[in-house]
Amino acid sequence: MTFQPQNALVWAEIPVTNLPSAMEFYKTVFNYTLTIDDTGPNPIAILPTADGTGTAAHLYPGKPASDGTGATLHLAVPDALEPTVERFKKAGGEVLSPPVTIPVGRFVYGLDPDGNSIGMFEAA
Repeated sequence: MTFQPQNALVWAEIPVTNLPSAMEFYKTVFNYTLTIDDTGPNPIAILPTADGTGTAAHLYPGKPASDGTGATLHLAVPDALEPTVERFKKAGGEVLSPPVTIPVGRFVYGLDPDGNSIGMFEAA
């Protein structure tokens, strides 16, 4: 039998060079309330889910891949795509594409200030 998990992605880690600055960037762009968890080997900032049980991600002090060479994480926008893209740019991110439309919504590719590849996704 083939394994078919509820969610293939269990957890995502976003390496950042300055945790407080990265927390401010993601708070500004996505309106997240980030919390620090220091129970592991280094502190992490948790990106929240609505019910606290969904597939999530965290920021951690680490070495990001060269600009745009790592995996792309698509994050849901808190309002609409265009205002999120504007906040992304104003907060220090680099926008790489115009909106791309797919059957389930639209997204824009960008690089966060550490060079992590981020997709800003708006569901249809």
